[in-house]
Amino acid sequence: MSVLPSGEQWTIRAGEYAGTVVSVGGGLRGLTYAGRELLVGYADDEPARAGLGQHLIPWPNRITDGKYTFNGKAQQLYLTEPARQNAIHGLTRWANWDRTDDGLDESVVDVAHRLHGQPGYPHQLDLSIHYRLDPDTGLTVTVTATNLGAGDAPYGFGSHPYLTVGRPLDECELEFRAESWLEVTPDRLTPIGLRPVAGSPYEFGGGRRIGELEIDNAFTGLPEQWVVRLTDPESGNRAVLSGDTRWLQLYTGSAIGRTGLAVEPMTCPPDSFVTGEDLIVLNPGDHHSTTYRVSV
Repeated sequence: MSVLPSGEQWTIRAGEYAGTVVSVGGGLRGLTYAGRELLVGYADDEPARAGLGQHLIPWPNRITDGKYTFNGKAQQLYLTEPARQNAIHGLTRWANWDRTDDGLDESVVDVAHRLHGQPGYPHQLDLSIHYRLDPDTGLTVTVTATNLGAGDAPYGFGSHPYLTVGRPLDECELEFRAESWLEVTPDRLTPIGLRPVAGSPYEFGGGRRIGELEIDNAFTGLPEQWVVRLTDPESGNRAVLSGDTRWLQLYTGSAIGRTGLAVEPMTCPPDSFVTGEDLIVLNPGDHHSTTYRVSV
């Protein structure tokens, strides 16, 4: 029996919304409303590319050189972004996740994965993702991590959905609010420092066309409940992602031909394992949950 590259496929539906959750990475292979894509998807006979719909656990974004020190002990992660010599997007994107709900409610899918200790991350986490579709409010995604180990564990969460309204990004309007953006080096995307959004090319508080602007940066100083809106100015079609994390990465998707905008909720910035900035430390038995939503 052959196995699909994205693993098992589980359909989720409510009203005009429909999506597909997959066992590889516990990811989201696509989400539609009335047949229109809200998130850039991929076929069931191909693996996720460019992070499409994947979850970034136990850290989002990059760790420069894959090196960090936690509780006085130096760690070296595998360099999963070899071209830039970084460890990128955590350890669970390609792991197998198991479905844990009873399958009786077609608007719900729950998946889980146990992350065991490994070189560079000697910690044990139980991870779960709760997907729920509502015909009025869209998709809610809640991700929970529990520290099963005997010692403290550094932790961060991110997710990598791409909003789409069916048009090239250059023709779309973007709206979001943030106080600061994180400047990075052009070669390795290593953090340099925060800069004000006001007066920068990334000022989209009133909503405006993206044009040819390239974005691959983290933002902070967000509203307590932040919202990112992508709109087709001709049809009025809109895709919306909202959350409550302290950080948000936006990426204009050159890796997928600028057909979607990656909107990545993140609990911490790049290199947080190195700097400790907004790093979550899970004591034994502690758990942490993060929720974000996608809708029209």
